Amino acid sequence: MSQLDEQEILALPSTSQLPWRMTMTRATLLGIVLIVVSLLGCAMQQNRFQYPNTRKMDHVDVLHGVEVPDPYRWLEDDNAAETEAWVSAQNEATFAYLDSIPAREKIRERLTELWDYEKFGIPFREGGRYFFTRNDGLQNQSTLHVSDSLDGKARLLLDPNTLSKDGTVALRSYAISPDGNLMAYGLSSAGSDWQRWKVRDVRSGEDLADHLNWIKFSGAAWSKDNQGFYYSRYDEPNEDDELTGQNYFHKLYYHRIGTDQSEDRLVYETPEHKEWGFGAQVTDDGRFLIITVWQGTDPRNRLYYRDLQQPDSEVVKLLDDFDADYSFIDNIGSRFYIFTDKDAPRGRVISIDINDPDERQEALAQSEDTLTRADLIDGRLVCTYLQDAKSAVRILPLHGTGAKVVELPGIGSVNGFRGKRTDTDTFYAFASFTVPGTIYRYDLRTGESTIYKEPEVKFDPAAFETRQVFYQSKDGTRVPMFITHQRGLNLDGNNPVYLYGYGGFNISLTPSFSLSMLTWMEMGGVYARPNLRGGGEYGEEWHQAGTKHNKQNVFDDFIAGAEWLIQNKYTSPKRLAIAGGSNGGLLVGACMNQRPDLFAAALPAVGVMDMLRFHKFTIGWAWTSDYGSPENADDFKTLHAYSPYHNLRRGMRYPSTLITTGDHDDRVVPAHSFKFAARLQEYHVGDNPVLIRIETKAGHGAGKPTDKTIRELADKLGFLTRELEMEGIEETQ
Repeated sequence: MSQLDEQEILALPSTSQLPWRMTMTRATLLGIVLIVVSLLGCAMQQNRFQYPNTRKMDHVDVLHGVEVPDPYRWLEDDNAAETEAWVSAQNEATFAYLDSIPAREKIRERLTELWDYEKFGIPFREGGRYFFTRNDGLQNQSTLHVSDSLDGKARLLLDPNTLSKDGTVALRSYAISPDGNLMAYGLSSAGSDWQRWKVRDVRSGEDLADHLNWIKFSGAAWSKDNQGFYYSRYDEPNEDDELTGQNYFHKLYYHRIGTDQSEDRLVYETPEHKEWGFGAQVTDDGRFLIITVWQGTDPRNRLYYRDLQQPDSEVVKLLDDFDADYSFIDNIGSRFYIFTDKDAPRGRVISIDINDPDERQEALAQSEDTLTRADLIDGRLVCTYLQDAKSAVRILPLHGTGAKVVELPGIGSVNGFRGKRTDTDTFYAFASFTVPGTIYRYDLRTGESTIYKEPEVKFDPAAFETRQVFYQSKDGTRVPMFITHQRGLNLDGNNPVYLYGYGGFNISLTPSFSLSMLTWMEMGGVYARPNLRGGGEYGEEWHQAGTKHNKQNVFDDFIAGAEWLIQNKYTSPKRLAIAGGSNGGLLVGACMNQRPDLFAAALPAVGVMDMLRFHKFTIGWAWTSDYGSPENADDFKTLHAYSPYHNLRRGMRYPSTLITTGDHDDRVVPAHSFKFAARLQEYHVGDNPVLIRIETKAGHGAGKPTDKTIRELADKLGFLTRELEMEGIEETQ
């Protein structure tokens, strides 16, 4: 997962716009016209918002003996003409309101100004060449570049912006062959998780004939001979199931360059376990294929391998119990180094000699901090930790003493520290709430960090400050929260606050730089981000404390954070907004149900809102590791108790709400947001708006073009300026 501020994304399993498909009769066309006519006409009349009418159907499920009405079930059919008409009517109503907000255009202009700076990705070396991404500022998609030396002139290798007029085709993944001459790369369209893979000659910049389809949740792992790569895919779905159909039976293949996909060799599958998925990597020495076996989003996995020096060798099930997280780091001959949280919820490193797999050694013991990643570079373990949700990096020898601490530029987050065992340097990026991502080159021999790329953003970081506080949740649990704002903030209880949360899938929210929150703070807003249970900030125990029957802890943590901000005079309920995306959208939906009095505004994005049917679409079944399954009677009771769609109450005044989703979201299908919006508009009695904004040709967030991202953020912030009665950006710039 990437940081979840600008584009909120639900956890992935461990690593085309739909065609119009119906024959339109004259009767059908007339029906659509009547629907559209009945849905239009949303306007402010006598200070009361009139929403588009949404048809209700008499549908009731009986689940574990409980009757569960679902009057908006028809909105699950994304191909239906009636659904399309509903989407159009809702967008017309929403944008009529957003267009009337004076501050919105100024906010968009300021976001555009801030966004317009040169951005670089962390470079890496393969086959003697350096590869990195770059964005000149406002390009819809970042471009990929290659250079023969670190200081040499780089040349453009791939520009996704040329692949579509509207910037909705994105480069989602790529892998370079060991000799640096070929690149396998995956593209997605309109935000879909589905990818199509191609192969490009790095030297000429031309594509080869290779073309692979129906790939999801997979990278590419090249064989040492540069002749092909391993990847995972699903079978081709039925035409009508491409967007919403369930994804089962992942399979691991080997593709040989120059052959058709139909000739790809099946390497591994488990037809008896439809939910299992596979990730592959080839060891740097080319000897072993490492197969990570995952089941949904559960961090516990299995670890298998195959000896590639033996052409007919079987797959060996090295760690085969789904009892812990096992991540392969590197091998020295037959000894594997593996990150795990087995008997160490905050993480450690073990080594296993595959010639005697029962003999295991501890290469790095668990510490008080949470180990998030370990790499073997220059013969040493480069370890990234979290200390109260802030990054720390230590370099430790495999044998003996001589640990070294990497001095970071401040309190923030690092990403990078990748490399091979023979490398003597590596790269990392550092960012914080007030420092944009700066790339450093680190010399492992001297311990020196030097700036490689430093962005120039048009703002003064000294004008802002960040502090970390700790508060008690409902059950007494100590929860950390970062708070960032302009210096000299007056704690008078009247500041607008943007409270953002996630709380799930072992994802840690560490300090990150957000242009939208910078704009928010320039308008006098406060940005607060608590580290809720369900995340990974304090290891697997912290994660499990926010899952399944413990899920209410996440909502309690978030609500307690809001109450702390009010008690400590940062804000008041009339100036407090809550936001979150995906699993964080669920968080917002549940909390605005449970405490509608506590918040003035809510921004649930691409949220999981129907907790009784989430498992029936695309990869939703994979989330049962965190949520539990509605098919289980005990889990159903818990899910039914907080499901946002099912716990809306008729006659309640809810916070001003702007729901956001994408019409091509095949992670959290848009029906979640559609149904929640329909029922919210039916039950809400206040004069304040409860709206839904549906982005077209967009998915769950990844790969969204820059212009779409800026417009959506401007709409959200503009909405908040009106609902929180803020002055807006005109008077503050």
